[in-house]
Amino acid sequence: MELEDVLVAAKDIGIGKNVDPDNLVWKSWPKAGLSDTYIQRSAEPDAVSGLKGMLVRSPILAGEPIRKSKLLRSDRGFLSAVLSEGMRAVAVRVNAASTAGGFILPEDRVDILLVRQKEANEASAETILTDVRVLAIDQSVQQTGDDKQASIVAQNTATLELTPDQTELVAQAQQIGSISLALRPLAEAQQPAARQRKPTGIAVVKFGVVSRVTAQQAP
Repeated sequence: MELEDVLVAAKDIGIGKNVDPDNLVWKSWPKAGLSDTYIQRSAEPDAVSGLKGMLVRSPILAGEPIRKSKLLRSDRGFLSAVLSEGMRAVAVRVNAASTAGGFILPEDRVDILLVRQKEANEASAETILTDVRVLAIDQSVQQTGDDKQASIVAQNTATLELTPDQTELVAQAQQIGSISLALRPLAEAQQPAARQRKPTGIAVVKFGVVSRVTAQQAP
């Protein structure tokens, strides 16, 4: 069997992490199973040093061949580099209870709900946007318990990828209520119809006149 050295991850490399020689290794790979996207030693013998300092834009698992499409080099910061063209990164106030118990992670997709207090013991909730990409989630790692095991504790901010119109909608929603995020199944990310669903928007009362604002209609 003909083999070719391919550059693979020596260990798991998380999103936003730097690539360095310690987490890369050359491994023999059957030529029949090679992809054009794999980095091959015969074509790029200095790839290990050449990739040093690049950022990982989506998680890479141990043993997975390195693809340049999963890496980026940016002097302007990670978020501005991974942000899709024409989109905006918007931070929203959240807490552990409103982010699926703190289990929402970067690259997950969520629905955005607006929760409003109507009366002393009543509240209403409505979905204002669907299938939104999570760019970052504000988390910290704390040592808890006598055994000092690490645990992830959700903090106060989630950064979402939105269109300019959706940005205005979410900013307005935060002024009239609280934001909650609902985690979507991974399988639905492959269904184009899910992204085409129109948000319901929010109802705004100005001078006694009720108007409805959606991501397709500027306020």
